[in-house]
Amino acid sequence: MLEDAIAQKVPESTGLDYKSELPPMSGLPKTDYPKDIAAMANAGGGTILYGIVEDQKCAAGRAHVELSEGDERTLRQVAVSAISPPVLGLQIDRIDDDPSQVCIAVTVPATLDGPHLVYRNDYFGAPIRNDADTVWMREPQLEAMYRARFDRHRHRAEQLGDHHAQAIRGRDTDRRAWLVAVAVPTTPAVRTARMTRDEARDCFTNTAGPALKLARRSAGTHPLESTDLHNPRPGFRGWVAASVISESTEWARASATVADTGAVSLAAALGAHPSGPGQFWPGNLIRLNDFECAIADFLGLVRSVSDQVHTSEYDLQISLEWPDTSEPLGFLVPDPALGGLFYPPDGRNPMHFVPVRTTFLADVDDEEFRRQAYEIALDCVNQGGVALPTVIAPGA
Repeated sequence: MLEDAIAQKVPESTGLDYKSELPPMSGLPKTDYPKDIAAMANAGGGTILYGIVEDQKCAAGRAHVELSEGDERTLRQVAVSAISPPVLGLQIDRIDDDPSQVCIAVTVPATLDGPHLVYRNDYFGAPIRNDADTVWMREPQLEAMYRARFDRHRHRAEQLGDHHAQAIRGRDTDRRAWLVAVAVPTTPAVRTARMTRDEARDCFTNTAGPALKLARRSAGTHPLESTDLHNPRPGFRGWVAASVISESTEWARASATVADTGAVSLAAALGAHPSGPGQFWPGNLIRLNDFECAIADFLGLVRSVSDQVHTSEYDLQISLEWPDTSEPLGFLVPDPALGGLFYPPDGRNPMHFVPVRTTFLADVDDEEFRRQAYEIALDCVNQGGVALPTVIAPGA
């Protein structure tokens, strides 16, 4: 494709920019690199090709550039640290069909968080691509883009609320606490047909890999193991993995859904889990390990669905449902020294769980996946007077 572009003298455009060399990695935030990335993001995404010589803004030949793993990390970090809001999900590819003329393609994804601003000392601006040029937005453009961003955020919040309402419907939250977790892609999957049963089955069955990277199987109760992952049934514009439990394991009831758009939900009973043979904790007490395993299953399912429907960024919400007028929620934390479960010293105070809402990137490497999961788990367990998660760790 590069050779054809050069032969046909393909010109630069709103979504295509040529650079003969990479910017210097030392002092990268002060180069034009942040402006170039922000401009592409503000214009709906595009690709910057480093290693292409241009003539009159047309592809004219190839140069040679090299990019180390450290340099690649720097390019991603600066797109986050030097641009506000950050530009996430850069795709960086090495095109080395000719070892003497290596080209680096930096693809900037479409974003819903524009305008993206770059700062120079006490000044800031919002660059945008205008055909082959990069220009600065004027006030009417900024106003329109901010208005569009706020409208999108409001719409996404409404979608989270709708999926939450569907997931909690019919649950016995007056008797035991339930985890309800929902995730909606910021850019819904574009499909020409509805998701098939086989595709849904793949989404559900591929969840174990990423989930067990966060919480090993023996760490606690994984709610998805109580659902029929291999035989999803049709749901409203999606598929449902329903509970497969007996009367003796009714305490582990759970279900998960995957929508055609890539949206995901998980509902799992966490209160009234076993405290011993034939005995159960009260409905307002939650074993912390089980809570973290449920978070791991949910994020694993989001990651699996992301791979299937090719979405990346999700808005998600994790909540604990329990009547405010009942006994306060509390976490039961394992203590090996005591050989059992107990209330943490500062966990006897009433806990009114605030839903944790955040943006989650699903198509990242394992290290970043674990880091995001840890931050989410930390926000959750802190509300019960627990300093750190007991199962989900921050790194490998």
